[in-house]
Amino acid sequence: MRLPLRLPWLLQAALLSVLPVSVLGSDVLSSTGYSLCMNNGSIKVDKMDVTYNKKTKVIVYDVAGSSSVEQNVTAKLVVSAYGKEVYTKYIDPCEKDIKRMCPVPAGEFSASGTEVVPDEYASQIPSIAFSIPDLDGTVKMELTGKGNSTVGCIQSGVGNGHTLKMPSVAYAAAGVAGAAFAFSAVSAVGAGGVPGVAAPSPTFGEVFGWFQGMALNGMLSVQYPQVYQSFTTNFGFSTGLIPWGSMQTTIDNFRKSTGGNLTENSYAYLKNATLVYSDGSNSTSSSSLGRRALASALLWARDEGASNSTSTEPTEEHYVTGIEAYVEQLSIPQSNTFMTLLLVWAIVVGVIIVVILLLKVILEAWSMFGNIPKSMESWRKRYWWRLAKALTNLVLLLYGIWTMYCVYQFTNGDSWAAKVLAGVTLALFTAVLLFFTLRIYLKAQQYKKLEGDAGRLYEDKEIWVKYNLFYENYKKGYWWLFIPAIVYMCVRGCVIAGANGHGMIQTAGQLIVEGLMLGLLLWSRPCERKSGNWINIIIQVVRVISVVCVLVFVEELGMSQTTKTVTGVVLIVIQCSLTGVLAILIAVNALISCIKQNPHRKARKDKEKINRDLDDLTPLDARNSLLMEPMAQKGVDGSVYKAPVVSSMPFGDHKGRYDPVPPRPDSPAVQSERSLSRPSRFAREDSDYDHDHDHDHAHLVSSAASMGRRTDRSVSRSPDRQPALPDLGYGHAY
Repeated sequence: MRLPLRLPWLLQAALLSVLPVSVLGSDVLSSTGYSLCMNNGSIKVDKMDVTYNKKTKVIVYDVAGSSSVEQNVTAKLVVSAYGKEVYTKYIDPCEKDIKRMCPVPAGEFSASGTEVVPDEYASQIPSIAFSIPDLDGTVKMELTGKGNSTVGCIQSGVGNGHTLKMPSVAYAAAGVAGAAFAFSAVSAVGAGGVPGVAAPSPTFGEVFGWFQGMALNGMLSVQYPQVYQSFTTNFGFSTGLIPWGSMQTTIDNFRKSTGGNLTENSYAYLKNATLVYSDGSNSTSSSSLGRRALASALLWARDEGASNSTSTEPTEEHYVTGIEAYVEQLSIPQSNTFMTLLLVWAIVVGVIIVVILLLKVILEAWSMFGNIPKSMESWRKRYWWRLAKALTNLVLLLYGIWTMYCVYQFTNGDSWAAKVLAGVTLALFTAVLLFFTLRIYLKAQQYKKLEGDAGRLYEDKEIWVKYNLFYENYKKGYWWLFIPAIVYMCVRGCVIAGANGHGMIQTAGQLIVEGLMLGLLLWSRPCERKSGNWINIIIQVVRVISVVCVLVFVEELGMSQTTKTVTGVVLIVIQCSLTGVLAILIAVNALISCIKQNPHRKARKDKEKINRDLDDLTPLDARNSLLMEPMAQKGVDGSVYKAPVVSSMPFGDHKGRYDPVPPRPDSPAVQSERSLSRPSRFAREDSDYDHDHDHDHAHLVSSAASMGRRTDRSVSRSPDRQPALPDLGYGHAY
């Protein structure tokens, strides 16, 4: 049999050539699984494997199936690229002398062998087709019998072994998240518990939340292009989806013992299944891909005369969409989704407990044999609270994802025990967040009544250490913003899981939720640091743009496959660019922290110095600003004058001499008031009283002056310089 491979349609793949893809395998094109496009035909195909090697120009084919009757058929080969039919060829098995299919016998049949592709056809296959990731091509074969009636139909994808679903991408993303976590931890230790100190952006929560958003974009029930479908699976780790065969087998056994059905919903089933997506494209499971990659490598090493060693076991087609399509690409059965997250969460909790208890033991041993720093002393005494705070932070980080998987478990799970666990844990996590929310709210209201604002949430160290993980990056006036943030995560998860299978509803709901959050950030600008505001706003803008792009993939809008593919590539470039920017910012912040003096430590030292100086300060100390400079005072008539600087020896200089203090001049208003006299009995009584009072005042002044006299006659003193107190107006009664 000679299968012509005149494929000019692959030139359209140059649209994707801008992607940086490493060479993952040999120059091979091969079918990727298969799916039936006709269910009631008289001929059923059970296997179709076709592989073409660019170096040897050899096609290896293996087709098997069964027929209900013996009949002559004609095969129609249709090649499509990015949704367009670009090549059609009719093949008569009898003309090609394919004896095992001329005629097709009743019962089972198979045909396998090798063919050499002529140079005139091989030269027309562009080189880009062998290196571009997630090649979006399909081959469909229709079998027609007498009267041109279709008696069988099968289709398969065409791939080259290159894909954006790569462990290296997932490891790089995990490395960025780990770097953000390490920097946040170092910043927290450097702050030393100083209240009101905001962590530098991007924080671990912001980076991890960004990765979760990219993963959620791949879980909607829309017709993704293969390149974007593969790309989003690299961030499944941020949602707790860790492919682990032994874990999945354990969950399968748990489900089986609690009412689960493992017939088409188990790890063993997925190992050999072909996933068929909503757009008709298909993909083999990860294990099948591994075997196919090995077979392709062997084919590349063979010469032209090799034959049937690349045949693979029959696989079963499995139609998937939405969350099911996303998780089963990672070889996780859909009913195992929640339990996978639960077990991963339990493992992380165990690691946190061990690390904190180990740190507690080290600090205790350190305190017994030496003096530990003050910053570590609080860790030693509060380790139980640190442990509770770390677990609460983990709950806050995964709450939106947890809500989504719990809702999905309620609607698609088959194990009653798994549903009970989902309900109990969701209620427990919600109660924990409600408890902290209520405590912070009550504290804020209490401070508002006493002081007019909730500033003590940031100033009281005890309160700050307990609750700052919820509002540490927000301004004092926007401490409450963590509440709509929690609601945002919860609603987003409910929309995705609750409307699973309805792409339009999911996308519209996501667009509304993301748009409202963006509006809230633009209105409030809540972060304490300007960099935090800009980073969070940019992340939210990209999230909104991503959802708008996902609208292109909605089936109801009827966009062409080429448009979807180009949109998917643009979306990948945008999301990768933002991820790169976040990674660069983390590195820059780390570099600045190493070079620049720690501002938290400097602020703490300055505060300690001020407190130490205040302890030594006395009213007549030269550091008292009230005694350092003249103070402006206002007279009765409104005129402003400056009082003289008060000396540290107010009654004399170091030689014992006294300077008379000049009396304060009366204002014109006072002088005019005193010049007024009324010849009355009341005026005379006042005059008598003033005379007596002035006499007593003069006696008081002379007594006070005698207190400062020195008996040493050697000191000269001018007779006109007598000590006197200023007339401050206290000697008159009005």
